[in-house]
Amino acid sequence: MELRVWAPNAATVHLAIAGERIAMTRGDGGWWSIETPLAAPGVDYAFVIDAADPPIPDPRSHFQPAGVHGPSRLVDHAAFRRSDAGWNAPPLEAAIVYELHVGTFTPAGTFAAAIERLGHLAELGVTHVELMPVAEFSGDRGWGYDGVDLFAPHHAYGGPDGLKALIDAAHARGLAVLIDVVYNHFGPSGNYLPRFGPYLTKRYATPWGEAINFDGAGSDEVRRFFCDNALAWLRDYHADGLRIDAVHAILDTSALHFIEQLAAEVAALERRLGRRLVLIAESDLNDPRLVRPPAIGGYGIAAQWSDDFHHALHTVLTGERAGYYADFGAIADLAKALRSAWVYDGRYSRFRGRRHGRPPVGLDGHKFLGYLQTHDQVGNRARGERGAHLMSLGRAKIGAALVMTSAFIPMLFMGEEWGASAPFQYFAGHPEPELARAVSEGRRREFAAFGWKPEDVPDPEAVATFMRSKLDWSEPGREPYRGMLEWYRELIRLRAATPALCDGRLDQVDVRFDEDAKWIVVGRGPIAVACNLAPRLQTVPLPFAGRVLLASEPGITPDGSAIALPPDSVAIISRH
Repeated sequence: MELRVWAPNAATVHLAIAGERIAMTRGDGGWWSIETPLAAPGVDYAFVIDAADPPIPDPRSHFQPAGVHGPSRLVDHAAFRRSDAGWNAPPLEAAIVYELHVGTFTPAGTFAAAIERLGHLAELGVTHVELMPVAEFSGDRGWGYDGVDLFAPHHAYGGPDGLKALIDAAHARGLAVLIDVVYNHFGPSGNYLPRFGPYLTKRYATPWGEAINFDGAGSDEVRRFFCDNALAWLRDYHADGLRIDAVHAILDTSALHFIEQLAAEVAALERRLGRRLVLIAESDLNDPRLVRPPAIGGYGIAAQWSDDFHHALHTVLTGERAGYYADFGAIADLAKALRSAWVYDGRYSRFRGRRHGRPPVGLDGHKFLGYLQTHDQVGNRARGERGAHLMSLGRAKIGAALVMTSAFIPMLFMGEEWGASAPFQYFAGHPEPELARAVSEGRRREFAAFGWKPEDVPDPEAVATFMRSKLDWSEPGREPYRGMLEWYRELIRLRAATPALCDGRLDQVDVRFDEDAKWIVVGRGPIAVACNLAPRLQTVPLPFAGRVLLASEPGITPDGSAIALPPDSVAIISRH
């Protein structure tokens, strides 16, 4: 079997395998190779750069059974027996996305344990499961955004076969699987890539340090590394798509931006495999080029998260105004977000001190994911409070109704569907004491902009912080959680059964509101969603006479083209 590694920075490279060190041969472009019968699936190996000890992992390692500092293990992907022949994911336009963190989704926190809960997701009406990053990161617990071995599913979750089994089981349940990938930085522990080649550059800086080298000397192979990583998740693991983290921190001045190259290569793989593959981006730029086709100057990404919609909805429901929430808070902002996804489309941002974004002209709602909660918006709070901790039950139901009846692709964060009591806090498990201390101290400093005190921030390195973030699966079977779960199920069923709610037509979204009276009514064809955010019963005008399909409280009935709504309540009305 031949082993290859790109190491243009090295004067010598040796393969450490089966107790031996064997010199590798340098070839063109900085690639080193060796053919040896010692290399076989299941065998551990590592590389020695310039005779330095200890040996270090393969940058393209597919399994790190002992973690980021241990040897790599050879994997035969074809040996895994699958049962998903002929599988094709549901269209993204018809999706209900469910974001989850493998380590806290279940008590065991493994791929195998997650399989046991797939029935819950299928019954809920979910179509796409989005896994927070699963690539190997330092320690046995963490969010996953500090990965360093990007081709290797985390050992504590169950490694390569565990991930394949989860995706195979999801497909058997009719669930597509998306994997969150991080292509804007590497983690601080176990990143040996600079020993091999110019993966990083000092020409740019990111919030996490040096940027990935996407446009400097040697960047052709760096870009190849990340494109190959994306294709591997889709081809070798049968994932149905990727969510790309913080693309605004992917700094690339090339004529062909890395994201456009990646989208083109995924589209080519989609044609070869004959099944749907999608890319979803997270971006802070409010730039429609991400999701426009390349023929008109876009990057060709299928959809992107809409934090503006989240912020507008969150601030109206909670009243929070700290940090970046200072730019939001009016019902008018929420109305604009419902009609066009972004509030900041060239408008002046007080938080940024400048104009931000540009109008998403001509794009429909299927280019955006809309949500009430995400790992970011929950976990990047001092105490990791969920929406259910920050607002009344009635307001949580209003938020769910506005997301599920919006023109966007709805996304839930794990446990949201029953108003889970567990917080989702930032946690890590770095074995290096100095790094662990730096992470803990840095996390406390981050929250100054929100006015949170250091003592309010749980220690991210404490095991207790991780454990309290795990979902309690006894909750969906009892009140008040059971009632919230049924509310989400009914909303998802209604969306699936109502073509006007799934058409993505932003130009057909009719929003009426009264800022002072605190009500908002959203029209989607024959459906109206009437919300009362006032602390009193009040009559809200409707765009038409109709009947109530769903209501957050019993006994709500329209009176002609108006409806009396109790405080913090919502009703969904169908035209007669």
